[in-house]
Amino acid sequence: MNTSSKWFVTAGAALFLAACGNGDSEENTNNASSGEGNETEEQQTVEVETMNGDMVEVPVNPEKVISFDHGVTDSIRAIGGDISGIPMGSNVPEYLQELENGDVENIGSLFEPDFEKIYEMDPDVIFISGRASDNYEELSEIAPTVFLQVDNQNFMETFESNMNVLGEIFDASEEVDSQLAEINSVIEEVQGRAADSEANALIVSIDEGSASAYGIGSRFGIIHDVMNIPAADEDIPAEGHGSNVSNEYFSKTNPDYIFAIDRGASIGNSATADQVLGNEEVQRTNAYQDDNIYQLNSEVWYLSGSGLESVKLIVDEINEAYEQ
Repeated sequence: MNTSSKWFVTAGAALFLAACGNGDSEENTNNASSGEGNETEEQQTVEVETMNGDMVEVPVNPEKVISFDHGVTDSIRAIGGDISGIPMGSNVPEYLQELENGDVENIGSLFEPDFEKIYEMDPDVIFISGRASDNYEELSEIAPTVFLQVDNQNFMETFESNMNVLGEIFDASEEVDSQLAEINSVIEEVQGRAADSEANALIVSIDEGSASAYGIGSRFGIIHDVMNIPAADEDIPAEGHGSNVSNEYFSKTNPDYIFAIDRGASIGNSATADQVLGNEEVQRTNAYQDDNIYQLNSEVWYLSGSGLESVKLIVDEINEAYEQ
C-alpha cells in the first residue's frame, strides 16, 4: 500500500467577536485584549489522514502521548516532543531504555495494550503501527489514534511523509527537515560508493539457528532499494518473513557482503548468528574471505527501523560497513 499523509491547521489560537452597531467596537476590542468580553479560544489542531484512510484531528503539541511504535517514539524524542507511555511488555531497544527507566508509563506490549492503564492516563493522542493495528478501533475510543507505518515498497517517501506529519503535530517541521537532510546526506554517500562498485550484498535474519534471506522490497530492503547496494539474489520474494535458506545457499549465492540481523537476540531468545555464520558454506563466500560479514544492531533493525533516530542508526551502520 502506498501511503500518504495530509495535514493542515484547523483552528486559530483565538477568535474575537466584534459588536454590531452603536459605535462600541473600540470598547469591545479593549475588553477582548484584556481577557474580558466575548472571546472564544480554541486549541490548535492538525487533521491527519492515517495509513488506513481515517481523518484524525490531533492537538498541536500534545502533552500526554502514547506510542506503540518504537520508530515513532524515537522520532518524537528526536524533535523534542513528550512521551508519556510506551509498551514495556515487549523488548524495548537499548537506545530507548532511558524512557523505560524514567517517568514513562508501561502501556502493555507491542501487540496487547493495557487498556485500563491507557484509560487512566487519558492521553491526548495515541500512535500505532502494524503490530498494534488490530486494536485501532478500541484505542480510537480512548483518544485520537494515528496509524503510521512505512511501505517497504516505497520506504523513503512514506518514511518522510510520516516524519512530516509528526513535525506538524509537534510544531517541529524545521527540525524534521534538518534531520531528514542529515539522513539523506549519508544515504547519498553510500549510493555514490555503490554506483562505483560491483560489490553486492545478502541480507539475512537469523533465529533459533536458521536463516531467512531478505531482498529487494522487503522489510530490510532499504539496503537495496534506498542505498542502491546490489542484491546478491534478486529473486527473493519481498512479501512475508523472508525466505528460509540452507547453509548451501550461502556458497551458491556467494555474496560480497552479508548483513545479518539476529532476530532471536532482539526479542529475548538465544543469539545464534555466530553459529549460523560460522558454517563451512558461509566460509566459502567472498563476504567471509574479504571479512565483509556484519552483524547489524538487531534491536534497531527488527524492533524499530522507521524513526528519525533509528533510520539514522541504520544508514550510519551500512555507511561504515560498505566501504568498497
